[in-house]
Amino acid sequence: MSRRIDLIEKAVVADTCSVWNLLSSSTLHRACVVARFDFILTDFVLYECLHKPRKEQRSADATLQERLKDARMRQQFKNYSLALEDLQEVAILEHRRRLSKGELASIAFAKRVGLAFQTDDMGARTLAAMTLASERVQTTPHVVGWLFYEGRLADADLAEILREHQSFERPLRKFFQEMYEEAMRCRLLSRSAPAGVGPSDG
Repeated sequence: MSRRIDLIEKAVVADTCSVWNLLSSSTLHRACVVARFDFILTDFVLYECLHKPRKEQRSADATLQERLKDARMRQQFKNYSLALEDLQEVAILEHRRRLSKGELASIAFAKRVGLAFQTDDMGARTLAAMTLASERVQTTPHVVGWLFYEGRLADADLAEILREHQSFERPLRKFFQEMYEEAMRCRLLSRSAPAGVGPSDG
């Protein structure tokens, strides 16, 4: 389920894991804000992020929750309620794959409103690709790659993004690194490619 690194959806319905991965790095989140990404949450995801009881509340979790609260005060990560047809769609999706209510609700809402879906969970990606079409599904590493490809993040930002992401014990360091390298490769290719040919076309 690969996508061209020069193509991105800026208005997306995000699930819980992608929210935490975006907020795990202040540098990454700030670049997304400047680039005018619009991350939309369902009420289910907001509940999972801020209100769902945890067996163990780590300091890293509390910090990420505070970052989300602060971002919401700045009118980022707006949340929306599901309509009856969304809930019916969730019930249908539950029979196809065992995922959290937040992931299922995000896929259902994205389908109804015609937006892309962002997740870093493989099961959610697979189901969303079947429900929405693969070109409307993206990941946080894909966003990272696009930001580097477009020059909205500088080479020097990578070390800080990786360091902070790892400090929150988030799992995507390897994939951020790989997407950075892919962004650099595609930038080199795009400089030598004929006009109108994208990075993955040749």
